[in-house]
Amino acid sequence: MKASRLVSLLLTLQQRRSARAGELAALFEVSVRTVYRDIAALQAAGVPLWTEPGRNGGIRLLDGWRTRLDGLTGAEAAALFAGAAPEALAELGLGSVLLAAQAKVLATLPEGLRDRARTIAERFHLDAPGWFHRGEELPHLMTVAEAVWEQRRVTVRYRRTDATVRRTLEPYGLVLKAGVWYLVARVPDADAVRTYRLARITAVETAGDVFDRPAAFQLAQWWSASAASFDRTLMRDRVRVRLSPRGLTRLPHHLDPAARGEAVLHTGPPDAEGWCEVELAVESPQVALGQLLPLGGELEVLAPAPLRAAFAEVGAAIAARNAIPAG
Repeated sequence: MKASRLVSLLLTLQQRRSARAGELAALFEVSVRTVYRDIAALQAAGVPLWTEPGRNGGIRLLDGWRTRLDGLTGAEAAALFAGAAPEALAELGLGSVLLAAQAKVLATLPEGLRDRARTIAERFHLDAPGWFHRGEELPHLMTVAEAVWEQRRVTVRYRRTDATVRRTLEPYGLVLKAGVWYLVARVPDADAVRTYRLARITAVETAGDVFDRPAAFQLAQWWSASAASFDRTLMRDRVRVRLSPRGLTRLPHHLDPAARGEAVLHTGPPDAEGWCEVELAVESPQVALGQLLPLGGELEVLAPAPLRAAFAEVGAAIAARNAIPAG
């Protein structure tokens, strides 16, 4: 968005003091013409910028001039990066920090950017959890978060399906996924990075020693790769169905959004009626039943036989329940 790019451009020039238009265009992935338009917008907002032609020329910022945007504290900057999820920041105890950071940014932006930023805040809001989502009890979230910030080892008691275990962890980061908090941490005993659901941590002890977090570890990239791997392990079964043209169009809306790319394994050509055979990867036949039933008469199950029988049984029950009484 232009407002965000203008702020980034201003801070980049403040750091470098001078840069060529081509360098800035490559950095922000825009055209050189767009860079010059952005410079003109900043000049109109009162930023002392000018351009110098020639071999040693470029776009320059007046020596000694600085915006106060870089006066943000570390906590305020962290809050701004996650500012689209105010509920998450409140759970981490950063709600007031977010308000302070937003106020500081609005006070230091040029008037045109200030109005733009305020308009964005008024018109866009992220509500990540699904409908009817009930928040989990998270008595240890703040303790774990502090260990993440300070890079301190923790010893936790973690409730698994079959037992409660004790683990010493090096917490690398926290992830909020669909309203559920997860801890990404290294297990020194296993030399492996694993994921733990915060609501299943029943006790936490923070150690006094500090661990070295790998500089190369990127939380977002690790989470994306881990989530994709997890999705693949879930898709253990295969089903074959026959879909009408309308059913084929509606199919993606009834699959798990995280697994859509992996679910459709093969789609055959349309037959004389325009229907196609589709092979799907599913978590289980029971899950497939719930996902595919909304397609109703637009779908025919070909295999496995137990899933076809389950569809027939549900269909017969619906027909019997909704039959029109004679007479």
